Amino acid sequence: MNHDGRVALVTGAGSGIGRAVTLRLASEGARVLAVDINAEAAAKTCAEAGDAATAVSYDVSNADQCRAAVAEAADRFGRLDILGNVAGIARGEHMTQVTEAAYRQMMGVNVDGYFFMAQAAIPHLLESPSGGVIVNIASNAGLIGQAYTVVYCMTKGAVVQLTKALAMEYLKTPLRVVAIAPGGVETGLVHGYQMPPDVDFDLVMRYTGARGLAKPDDIAALFSFLASEEAGNIHGTVVSSDGGMTAG
Repeated sequence: MNHDGRVALVTGAGSGIGRAVTLRLASEGARVLAVDINAEAAAKTCAEAGDAATAVSYDVSNADQCRAAVAEAADRFGRLDILGNVAGIARGEHMTQVTEAAYRQMMGVNVDGYFFMAQAAIPHLLESPSGGVIVNIASNAGLIGQAYTVVYCMTKGAVVQLTKALAMEYLKTPLRVVAIAPGGVETGLVHGYQMPPDVDFDLVMRYTGARGLAKPDDIAALFSFLASEEAGNIHGTVVSSDGGMTAG
């Protein structure tokens, strides 16, 4: 894809899908504000990306910091063309054992961050000369129910509906809003994922997928296409990239 001259803000840029997206867009000509709560991780990503990417540290669960991140992108680069809502957290847990703090944290990162980033970015994206794009990272967990991940499924279902509702609200503008729904992806999030010791794995195995984990670069390639002008007719769509996991 050709992203020459375009500016992207990517959250969760320090690792996993966010890192892969940052590197991909930077390699294709975009200037990227690489946002991560972990400043060191974001800096490592940008060291690989070269001068095209700039590392900054913001907490996406905080609305004020979302607004500050968008303002920095617009002030630093003079425009904003692509918002990549990628940052996310996940846990496996019994519904009855979820603490309020854990619930609020996941909602804050996975839902609030996406909403407030989009809210702050939309005025700038509407002014994009190439047509602004929001690409949200949802999940197969937002499309199907999964045991022991009730809160996570709730958050990703919210991302799906955020995508569709925004697409309808901005239907008569050049702004496009799309989402990617990955299955399992080979990231630190997955490798560090833990389940309670007493889970029923007959329930868990229903959504593990027969084709194994995707690579972050698989999702980054799809992201790049959806953010590009070649995907100009794709709006309000949730594109699954899960090895057929949700096909039947």
